[in-house]
Amino acid sequence: MDLYWEDFFKDYEWLIVFLKGMVKPAAALVVVLLAVVLSYSQNLSLEGEMIYSVFRSFLQLSVIGFVLQFIFNQENAGWIVLAYLFMVSVAGYTAGQRAKHVPRGKYVAGVSILAGTSITMFLLVVLNVFPFTPRYMIPIAGMMVGNAMTVTGVTMKQLRDDIKMQLNLVETALALGATPRQATLQQVKRALVISLSPVLDSCKTVGLISLPGAMTGMIMGGASPLEAIQLQIVVMNMMVGAATVSSITSTYLCWPSFFTKAYQLQTHVFSSN
Repeated sequence: MDLYWEDFFKDYEWLIVFLKGMVKPAAALVVVLLAVVLSYSQNLSLEGEMIYSVFRSFLQLSVIGFVLQFIFNQENAGWIVLAYLFMVSVAGYTAGQRAKHVPRGKYVAGVSILAGTSITMFLLVVLNVFPFTPRYMIPIAGMMVGNAMTVTGVTMKQLRDDIKMQLNLVETALALGATPRQATLQQVKRALVISLSPVLDSCKTVGLISLPGAMTGMIMGGASPLEAIQLQIVVMNMMVGAATVSSITSTYLCWPSFFTKAYQLQTHVFSSN
């Protein structure tokens, strides 16, 4: 019997370690319980949404933890590409949902995010900032893709909404011989400024108002603050680069959906709210 239990614990040692590690996350559910109680007391009707969101995040993070553990043990570049493309696909779908009135929005968002993040990662690898290994590239790709997803979704939605609000101005410019780019230049600039402002504001205040996730994780993991800030500087730089390329790319890809070949506005694109 003792031998049986020894074999059992040996075979499922990873599960036992995982369950032990989940003690603190489980204790942190007290904070969620507080939020649920407050929601109920204020008649916000968000209790179910809160519980569902926390359960979903727990499930998703648990699954991705085991997946990453498997990928890290493989040390195979193919897994990096596969994981990266999966993240881009999900991000493109999510950003396209935000800009649901933009024709082929999910495709535009996906290609834009792919362009911005792949170029940035390529430069980081070529400059030997990060080695091309799963342990480095997958977390870095996740941060860039998530940031580019938000910026791209906002850019596409804002551009379409601004053109809709100023249809007469854009049509007048087209009637006077302007190209689609010239006719919507101000709307494009406004969309890019609005979408990129949070990223730039984050760069301006990093370390003064909050300590970002990458930096906090390193410090809590035992790294020195000086090592942590070096990584965080790289992270902020790559996020600005990826977000800018992705957002600008999305504006170029949106134009064919907004205009006909005769340089006329596609009125049906702007007819819905």
